Amino acid sequence: MAREVKLFSGEATRYLAENIALSYGLPLGDVEVSRFSDGEFSPYFEETVRGCDVFIIQSTFAPTDNLFELLLLIDAAKRASAHYITAVIPYFGFARSDRKDKPRVAIASKLVANLLTAAGVTRVMTMDLHAPQIQGFFDVPVDHLDASSIFVPYIKSLNLPNLLIAAPDMGSVHRSREYAKFFNAEMAICDKHRKRANEVASMQVIGDVTGKDVILVDDIVDTAGTLTKAAELLVEKGANSVRAFCTHAVLSGKAYETIENSKLTELIVTDTIPLRKKSSKIVQLSTAELFSYAIRRVYEYSSISNLFVKS
Repeated sequence: MAREVKLFSGEATRYLAENIALSYGLPLGDVEVSRFSDGEFSPYFEETVRGCDVFIIQSTFAPTDNLFELLLLIDAAKRASAHYITAVIPYFGFARSDRKDKPRVAIASKLVANLLTAAGVTRVMTMDLHAPQIQGFFDVPVDHLDASSIFVPYIKSLNLPNLLIAAPDMGSVHRSREYAKFFNAEMAICDKHRKRANEVASMQVIGDVTGKDVILVDDIVDTAGTLTKAAELLVEKGANSVRAFCTHAVLSGKAYETIENSKLTELIVTDTIPLRKKSSKIVQLSTAELFSYAIRRVYEYSSISNLFVKS
């Protein structure tokens, strides 16, 4: 007898999960959340999952209740005898803490991996981890999807005459180089120095950007300080235009104002995190079709390699 696929969502990512389910061709499963007056909550499935292949969709952006809800749903599915439990985490929170960069600090992404495994997950699907090596923190299979299959068609549609790919910081060099190889384009690097988290002290451009239409590539845009400073510097160095492509739109603090007042022509993001408000400079692209296709391939035990853009 064929295993039944069931798709569920946590509260924070229901907007995306509904589109994934629509693209997949299945209704989204029913999940209810009981809440107590002190803030505690208990999610539960309103339908059987016994013997089913269960996919639980939830990004783990702030607040941490989103992560804990995902853990509770995984535990509930395990205790309800689900055959297979895949956590579909479009945005994997706490990924920026992937190593000990100073004494007496936690490695949060490793802890989250341990928590997911302890809860009973049998597979993890995510997109554009801040540090790809986080996949190695798991002792279960990880499907690490790439937003390039969404961004590349959009970049092609722009028909930019003098395309140049730029990394907004040294951590984005590898990701930017892949885009540069695909488009056979030149590349530049914005080398920044921080005084503290979310605050850029200084920045310089490595490479010639004169007369170029620059594409900045990164995985996360948080306060937008790095991106907007890079855009300003690139324009000062002679760039014709600067666009930024960032998978995860955290956009905290005054990020929206910062972007609106910046030299960026536009910021292109995905819907792994919902936008808090509209902006004339922000374009949001859907990941629903990509995730639905990956879920189908995982269920069928088929390869997902054709989801990646090859240079």
